[in-house]
Amino acid sequence: MNPQRDTLRELRFDPLRNRWVIIAAERARRPSDYLIEARAPAEREGRTLACPFCEGNEDKTPPEIFALREAGTAPNTPGWRVRVVSNKFPALRIEDQARRYGVGLFDVLSGAGAHEVIIETPDHTKTLADLPLPWVRDVLLSYRERIRDLFRDPRLRYILIFKNHKPEAGASLAHTHSQLIATPMVPPAVKQELAICRENFVKKERCLICDIIAQELAFGDRIIYQDEAFLVWAPFASAFPFETWILPKTHRHDFSRLSDEELWQTAHALRVTLRAMKRLLNDPPYNFILHTSPPAFARPGHPEYWSSIEYDYHWHLEIVPRLTRIAGFEWGAELFINPTPPEAAAEYLRREVSENMKEEETDAASH
Repeated sequence: MNPQRDTLRELRFDPLRNRWVIIAAERARRPSDYLIEARAPAEREGRTLACPFCEGNEDKTPPEIFALREAGTAPNTPGWRVRVVSNKFPALRIEDQARRYGVGLFDVLSGAGAHEVIIETPDHTKTLADLPLPWVRDVLLSYRERIRDLFRDPRLRYILIFKNHKPEAGASLAHTHSQLIATPMVPPAVKQELAICRENFVKKERCLICDIIAQELAFGDRIIYQDEAFLVWAPFASAFPFETWILPKTHRHDFSRLSDEELWQTAHALRVTLRAMKRLLNDPPYNFILHTSPPAFARPGHPEYWSSIEYDYHWHLEIVPRLTRIAGFEWGAELFINPTPPEAAAEYLRREVSENMKEEETDAASH
C-alpha cells in the first residue's frame, strides 16, 4: 500500500534521473491557477500564405525527405498528410564529417548529425491534440521511419524527437510540427538515464522502468490513464506541474521497432493525454520528448556499451507543460520546485480523460 504522508512539502528522489525534486504542496496550485499564463492561440486563425508549412507552400521548405501523401501526388507538391523536411537552419548537418579532436584541455566534435522537421498536418489551424487518431498514428509512423533510416548511419549515436508547442515552449512557427535531431554523441541527460538503467539491470537483472510501472499500477494514485498496452502516469518526483509520461506496459527498448499495431496503441495513448491536457489547461505550451534507445553499434574499446540495452532500457514519451518558469534557485541548485503534487495533477487529468472519452462515445453513438 502507498504510505500516506501528512506534509505540506517534501523532497522526492527520482531514481531514473538521479535527482531530487521539491514538491511544494503548501503552494498547491489548481489547473485554473495556471490559465492566466497561457496565451490565446490567435496566430492559428486561418491558413497563411506566409507559413512555409502550409499546403501549397512546399517550395518554401527544403525538399521533403519523407512524406505520407495521397496516391499519385508528386514529392514537394500538395496532397500530403505528414511531411518531413530538413530544418532550414539546422543545428547539425548530415553532410558534415564526424571528427573528434582536442583544443587544449577541451574536447570538440564536428557537427555531423541531422536536424529534421516533421510537419504534422497541412491544416494550419489544428494542433496535434485536434487531429483524429489515424492522423496521430501517421505522425508516429513518420517518427519510426525516420529513426529507422537514420539508425543506419554509424556516425549517429543518438536520435531525439521532440515537440515545442507554442512560443513559450520554444516554437518559432505556429503551424503544428515536431523535430528530430540526430547527434554524433549521446546527450548527457540521456547517457545518465541509460547508465542508471544498466546499473540497475546489472544489480537486479530487471528493467528499472518495468519495476516503476509495476509499483505505480499497485499504488494507483498517480495513474492518469491506462489500457492493455500503455500507462499514462504523473511521475512520483515530477519536476514540473502536470508533467506526464507515456510508457508501454510491455518491455520495449526501441521505439523504431514498434509494429504497426503498436503504433495505433501509442497514438491512442498520446491523443487521449494531449486532449485532456489541452482542455484542462486551456491548450498550454508544452514540450514533449521521446526517449528511445541509441543504435547498438559496436564501440571500439568499449564492449560494455549497450550490451544489455535490449533488456535494461524502456522507451518512454515525456510531456512537460510549461506552466512555471525556471528561476535562479533551479539553475543554481539543479533542484526543481513543483507547486502541484503529481497525485493532484493525476486526479485532475484522470477526470478530464474520463469526461473526454464519455463525450467521444456519445458523439460516436449519435452518428
